[in-house]
Amino acid sequence: MPTLSPKYLRQLLQAQEVPCVSIYLPTHRTYPENEQDPIRYKNLVKQVEDSLARSYTPRETEELRQKLHQLATNALFWRHTLDGTVVLASPQRFDVFTLPRTMPERAVVADSFHVKPLLRYVQSADRFRVLALSRERAALYEGNRYKLDPLTGNGFPVTLTEVLGTELTEPHRDRHSSNAGHHAIAHGSGSRKDELDLDTQRFFRAVADRLPSNGVPIVLAALAEHQSPFRAACHRNHDVLPEGVIGDPFHLSPEELLTRAWKVVEPLYLQRLQKLCEDFGTAYSRGAGAADLADAAHAAVAARIGVLLVDADKVVPGVIDPVSGDLRPAELADPKVDDALDDLAEMVLRTGGDVVVVPAERMPTQTGLAAIFRY
Repeated sequence: MPTLSPKYLRQLLQAQEVPCVSIYLPTHRTYPENEQDPIRYKNLVKQVEDSLARSYTPRETEELRQKLHQLATNALFWRHTLDGTVVLASPQRFDVFTLPRTMPERAVVADSFHVKPLLRYVQSADRFRVLALSRERAALYEGNRYKLDPLTGNGFPVTLTEVLGTELTEPHRDRHSSNAGHHAIAHGSGSRKDELDLDTQRFFRAVADRLPSNGVPIVLAALAEHQSPFRAACHRNHDVLPEGVIGDPFHLSPEELLTRAWKVVEPLYLQRLQKLCEDFGTAYSRGAGAADLADAAHAAVAARIGVLLVDADKVVPGVIDPVSGDLRPAELADPKVDDALDDLAEMVLRTGGDVVVVPAERMPTQTGLAAIFRY
């Protein structure tokens, strides 16, 4: 199963696959609430079949429908769902994602995948990294408010012994040879402690050198006594936020680490949203923005939209002509019709623009969109 990421969504948008089936379902983690989840999924599959029957013969969709029904009867799968389930299916793919956040209940059959709820999940607007650091190991994570995934590559994860090797001071070598564990504390003479502190400083500098610096905020999760020394070691990396998560990150569950890191990042995310809304207001007043879907569709076809804010919950059934940009209202029951806001977002992504899915209460318009033009 592929990893749900911005790269995956970009590939999905380039796929030439019809029909495209997108099923979103809020699910439950525990009994007895989760007993109703497969029943509600079957109801959505019935909607999909009714929609498919309007444009395709039963033979053309037999294999696709069979896969959808097989998932409905997979009892093991339904016993281990999270808060939301997404099924993206076509004659060429059958991708299923279980997500730690609820999803709007929706079934869409169209000539492209309905990805707006996933855009919100993987969007870069609230993307951040977490550096989990102790005296003897470091790991790097990336995600958003909903999920953190461990990153590998660029030297992570890494341990003290991997970095320093034979250059480790004698006290550290003694500790590792006697299996003292990750969190042992050295006691003894001042020189022994000085040697251990020197190893720590060298390790922190090596970790700092491996950290990426590309504008994605980094939350440092470490004990209080390690926060200042590490920040001193990476003072040139401006992505490391001044506030961090205090405590041993390797004693936190992934969920707790995410919760505590998001508390650090959320104010920055809200500031960015506020700035984007202000930028839209300025652009719109100068004729360099659009709040009307028809206007935005024509601008998207011309690759003029640099930033698109789109309402997370609003749905506008319709079709945008990919050549002219003309908007045609229609019904979602038609298998060639999707949410026009979703289509607009896809067009902006394909032309290199940024799409930010925004909670309805923070949107600067009532139309479901706010577009800022490049020129």
